[in-house]
Order: sequence, then structure tokens, then C-alpha cells
Amino acid sequence: MDTIINIAGYGAALCMIFGYLPQAITTIRTRDTDGIALPTFLMLGLGSVLFVVQGILLGNIPIVITNTIATVSSIIIFAIKMRNDRGKKKDKS
Repeated sequence: MDTIINIAGYGAALCMIFGYLPQAITTIRTRDTDGIALPTFLMLGLGSVLFVVQGILLGNIPIVITNTIATVSSIIIFAIKMRNDRGKKKDKS
């Protein structure tokens, strides 16, 4: 049973990493954040932070590593989105 649990955990970790990294890489390269819904993205980022906390409390290194990568990706995308949105507001005034 432990093997099945570990396989599911590592599978989830890969999905999380390969879900966040392409968006982060694309956002960094293009600086395009128009298609990103800020409230949704903030909730996903907060979820990643909370999973890091859970992983630390459980001593589960794969959860910590995976969600640290997701959290850093979220922070980068959030920063670019905020800069872009602020620039658009300045352009309108």
C-alpha cells in the first residue's frame, strides 16, 4: 500500500511542477499576463504555500519541494502580473 501512496504522491508532484513551470516560463519570456485571472491565481498560490507548511509539519520532503517550486512560480507570475496591470492603469490615465 505504501508503494501505491508514494506513486500517487510523486505523480501529483510531477503534475504540479509541470503545471506551473510552463506558465511561469511563458510569462517570464512574453511578459503577457492578460489571460491570468488574479483571484484564481492567488488562491492557487496560497494553496501551494499551505501545502509547503503541511509538508514541513508532516516531514514530507516531496510535498515541500513540489509546492516550493509552485509557490516560487506563483510569486514570479504574480509580480509580473501586478507590474503589467499597474502599467496599464498608468497608460489609461
